[in-house]
Formats: sequence, C-alpha cells, structure tokens
Amino acid sequence: MNIFASNNIRQGMYQKFVINQDGVLKFGFVYLHKDLLHFGEQCPYGGGLWKADESRKAILLYGRSFDFGAPDFSQIHRIDWSGIGGSPVSLFYLPHWPDEDLLIPIYAK
Repeated sequence: MNIFASNNIRQGMYQKFVINQDGVLKFGFVYLHKDLLHFGEQCPYGGGLWKADESRKAILLYGRSFDFGAPDFSQIHRIDWSGIGGSPVSLFYLPHWPDEDLLIPIYAK
C-alpha cells in the first residue's frame, strides 16, 4: 500500500495513532482510537491523528486522542508500521498544528 496515494483514504474512517502500554506506536484507519488496540491492550501514553505528507515523504503526527489524551512520544520503544503500509518513513510531530512551522522528529527509543 502506498500511504502517499490519495486513493488510500478509507471512507468514514480516520487516520489515527496510539501509543500502547508497551510503548508501541500503532497507526491505522479507524473510527475510534480504541479500535487500534487489541483485547487486553491499554493506551496510557495517548494518541492523535496522522497524515501522509508526500512532498516530505513523511508521516505528520498531530492533535490528541479524546479518549486517551495527548501523546507522550518519550514512551515510544517500537514503531508498528503495519497500519500504514509496513515500510518505515520519517515521522514528525506538529505541536502547533495546523501550522507546520515546527516539525519535531519522532523516533523509537
């Protein structure tokens, strides 16, 4: 799947991410953030929204989860790329979204 292709947007779903209790950053096309979690998983480190930026060949993370709160990127230990095509790309957080004046790189620790 090419996440930068506009035809990959799924009808009625939203591009969301969560950071689970093991520090795994997970992405997907879901209605609710909790839909990204498997049975028994928790989301103590928050979540938000993401969008593919074709010009930067990157994923931009922004916002917060109404259910789980703002993301705590310091807790990321692993990135699960399967929800956005399986291939790693650059990740940036937009703390002042929708302004893209500040991009903070995001990495697994």
